[in-house]
Amino acid sequence: MASLLRRLPWPGRAWRPITFSNPNFTRISLDEKIEEELFPDYIASRYYPVRIGEVLRDRYQIVGKLGFGATSTVWLARDLDGRRHVALKLFVNSESLGKQLEHELSMYRRTSISVAKHPGREAVRNLLDSFDVFGPDGSHRCLVHPPLWESALAFLHRNPVRRLPSPVLAFILRRLFLALDFLHSECRIIHTDGADCHGTVIKADDIMFGINDDSVFTKFEEQELHHPSPRKLVDDGRRVIYSSRELQMPKDWGAPILCDFGSAVVDDREHLEDVQPDIYRAPEVILEAPWSNKIDIWNTGCMNLACIIGDFRPDIPVPSNVPLEERETHLEGENRDKFLAMMRKMLQWDPVRRSSAKELAEDEWIMDNI
Repeated sequence: MASLLRRLPWPGRAWRPITFSNPNFTRISLDEKIEEELFPDYIASRYYPVRIGEVLRDRYQIVGKLGFGATSTVWLARDLDGRRHVALKLFVNSESLGKQLEHELSMYRRTSISVAKHPGREAVRNLLDSFDVFGPDGSHRCLVHPPLWESALAFLHRNPVRRLPSPVLAFILRRLFLALDFLHSECRIIHTDGADCHGTVIKADDIMFGINDDSVFTKFEEQELHHPSPRKLVDDGRRVIYSSRELQMPKDWGAPILCDFGSAVVDDREHLEDVQPDIYRAPEVILEAPWSNKIDIWNTGCMNLACIIGDFRPDIPVPSNVPLEERETHLEGENRDKFLAMMRKMLQWDPVRRSSAKELAEDEWIMDNI
């Protein structure tokens, strides 16, 4: 209920915009490449020239930069009408990207129209709004989401042994299987990814933790007001490239949420497309045979094994000629036996023999460890 309330706009008088006018920011040299400039194919004109403090669509005021990528930048914003904080993902101006974004929006619409009271609904990322922003070099699509904390992969890296403890992994997996069951059974969506991606289809950085502590947003605002983000002024100050600022660790973390639907497909026909990175490719995809939502189960098994054995290298071959019993060396006794039994339910060469997401959500190892 708490997570639901945070997604709903608060009634009442709209927030007033904050004035971000502190001139005491660190100026970064023009000779130093930072953030999105570090990408080999970076072209400044493709990015919308965001300014901290500006209001988009007469509603969303930019507070600070959360991150960046080759195709977008992500910003914390104040939803003035909804009296809440949101994350804005502003995409580059790209004609080829437009079709992919329309596809992603169609996936979000498909999940949002589901009226089923499914326990996995809350475990799938929600889209609050979408609109286009017009900059000096064209149009940019903006997606509005509830802000999230960090990924399961980043959380794993906080552990010195680089592995997730069994209770944490079991909790994440149960949420993930509930999310997949919602997608598979209620929305008829397969979470799959394109062949040009650089990780597993369902990977640890696709699973992010929610935030149940609004103080992290007000703290972020205070930091930007009193200690403005370092920035680089280019094109005689017409464009600003800001350094990203991290949200502080919430006192109350939200439950894990499955994200990234840019390459999801509708499970409404026989699929034969070439999908998935080579080393994580499900057997049926390798054989160019028809595939279904069971490829999501295969990839969850690959991610699961990497989580428990603490190996997230992109070149880990899972599975290979090495038996599962030899790969898993950290669990003991009955707990280990049950974990390996769960793994076998996912990593079956024949997709018909793989368990469904609904079955796996109730797996004995998961229920014993949560």
